[in-house]
Amino acid sequence: MDLIAVFIVISGFIALFYAGFLVYRIRRESSGTEKMREISNAIHEGAVAFLNSENKILIIFIITLSIVLGGASLIPESGMHWGTMVAFILGAFLSIISGNIGMRIATMANAKTAEGAKQSVNKGLSIAFSSGAVMGICVVGLGILGVFGLFLLFTEVFALSIAMTTNILFGFGFGASSVALFARVGGGIYTKSADVGADLVGKVESNIPEDDPRNPAVVADLVGDNVGDVAGMGADLYESYVESIIAPMSLAAVAGGIALQTYGYNAIILPLLISAIGILSSIIGMLFVRTGKKSNVYSAMRNGLFASTILVAIFAGVATWYLLNGNLGPYYAVLAGLIAGIIIGLNTEYFASEKQKPVKRIAEAAKTGPATVIIQGLVTGMMSTVIPVISVVVAMILSYVFADFYGVALAAVGMLSVLGISLATDCYGPVADNAAGIAEMSGMGREVRERAESLDAVGNTTAAMGKGFAIGSAAITALALISTFIVSLSLYYSPEQLLSFLSLSSLTSPYLVAGLFLGAMLPFVFIALTMGAVGRAAYSMVEEVRYQFKEFKLLTDPNSKPDYKRCVTISTKRALHEMILPGLLAVISPITVGIVFGFVGPIGAGLAGLAGLLLGSISTGFLLAIFLANSGGAWDNAKKYIESGNLGGKGSDAHKATVIGDTVGDPCKDTSGPSLNILIKLMSVVTLVFLPIFIFFG
Repeated sequence: MDLIAVFIVISGFIALFYAGFLVYRIRRESSGTEKMREISNAIHEGAVAFLNSENKILIIFIITLSIVLGGASLIPESGMHWGTMVAFILGAFLSIISGNIGMRIATMANAKTAEGAKQSVNKGLSIAFSSGAVMGICVVGLGILGVFGLFLLFTEVFALSIAMTTNILFGFGFGASSVALFARVGGGIYTKSADVGADLVGKVESNIPEDDPRNPAVVADLVGDNVGDVAGMGADLYESYVESIIAPMSLAAVAGGIALQTYGYNAIILPLLISAIGILSSIIGMLFVRTGKKSNVYSAMRNGLFASTILVAIFAGVATWYLLNGNLGPYYAVLAGLIAGIIIGLNTEYFASEKQKPVKRIAEAAKTGPATVIIQGLVTGMMSTVIPVISVVVAMILSYVFADFYGVALAAVGMLSVLGISLATDCYGPVADNAAGIAEMSGMGREVRERAESLDAVGNTTAAMGKGFAIGSAAITALALISTFIVSLSLYYSPEQLLSFLSLSSLTSPYLVAGLFLGAMLPFVFIALTMGAVGRAAYSMVEEVRYQFKEFKLLTDPNSKPDYKRCVTISTKRALHEMILPGLLAVISPITVGIVFGFVGPIGAGLAGLAGLLLGSISTGFLLAIFLANSGGAWDNAKKYIESGNLGGKGSDAHKATVIGDTVGDPCKDTSGPSLNILIKLMSVVTLVFLPIFIFFG
């Protein structure tokens, strides 16, 4: 066991050291001309300014909730431990750190990627992917060190029971989830308000190219790529990663639970060991990301991901066999999750890639205008839900058959075991997008622009796959957390009381059904809040761009310069203002249902309502998240398909129709859709953190 613990710790530090090595390599690359450095610095300053402002709000939120958690631990017989507050603070802090690291490296690498593309596609790919790898490796390194460090602190130093310690760890997930939701929503509102404003006034109204330096919203748009798709995505998947590890640890620690009876205490360490194997496998897989003579960027990405997956599949089996004395049931559950993650990623690729029929159908629909573009995009998004849902259902059932609820939780570990490289391929996209924008704005020439756009085009697909992967992992992680919620009740209730609770949770129970309806409604309210926020912020951006075009004569006077900072300020203020209500919704809803139902109903009514709330929210939230992310990605790539010279190319009526479709899809794929996966996980982990309080209030 000591050797395994050392291996787990070493894997986390290897991840951080490797990230440091990549940063050293990136810093040595040239940032190009003075104009390129100027644009890159403007993007960096805008991104840092936004995150600093966002963190001020987050600090207030963290302090407030820390006081609530600390106060709850002082209530006699509440069952809440003060360690939950400590874990919450650490989880929030590491989530902020992981997002900040990724964003700072991405904004440093964008000009270097454009300059690298000047030499070759492979050079540009190497720099962009390395910057994404820093984000991916830091997330998994900080995640495993944070979870295992807290586990050792409370079991070894404070001598708490393992069951109590794993309950405390949910506070760590709560902190990470809280930060992730605000980062995802705030960053999504920021990036899409700027993107929509830049596209509608620039491309549609003024018929100027994307990333034209005369467009005052361009820098805000490039800033948004980093705060939304790098910092936001990093925080999002950080909390998925840590919660996927904590859930099976908690299930394995439940006294009298099936996992503990069947596999022993080694079952608690297994999720950490598989995650450690995933870290090292991701690093090895990154070495395969190189283009050949044909410069097939996407194949290079996929080779790395598949190499990592194969390594995990092999060594996770060895680790399970060794730790659990030859019992391979949990390994098959891990394998089910791993395969489901790959299937969901490939499904997203099919429905969102410009090389596949669904996107081409949307582009063909552009011949008759934007209305048919939007209709076909909706059809594509809805059809794209079938395979992910079937994959998650099959993975859940198989993992339950192989290893009960413990297996369901391990399936989430399997799906996220290769997060280091899958997140790298996702965060690569915004860097490549920024590089293409810098190439256009600094006048690097057609050849460099085309090379950067080829990297960006792959980035659109990998980003879409990353969102699909994030949503799939969110669903199975939420299922793992709900499983933990059900099993954790055995810590507080006798078998007779649990039978009474199960009767309250039957389909004839008004408390369960009421919770189901409320839970099913919440994702729709959440989408309305986030999309409405993007719409209001985009309106302000459109008005500002129109004003500057008119007052500064940007399109007619070659000596006039746009005021980029005004647009950056608009996006920042609107995003920070609009992100608060959606963020609070996820925290307040389960607390309100648990306490109110507990007061008005019989014993167990609050828990029945919570069970319904979680099941309802994950059912509609999972489907809506896939639908929004894939329809948005398909609209985006239909535009890219026409821009590559098909159906009249840039400036044609078909192109303008797809630009409008893309602006509709922007908040779907980059704000509301990705944020939903945090909503369903955060509600589940809030329920687990406050479970002692819900039981205390009846």
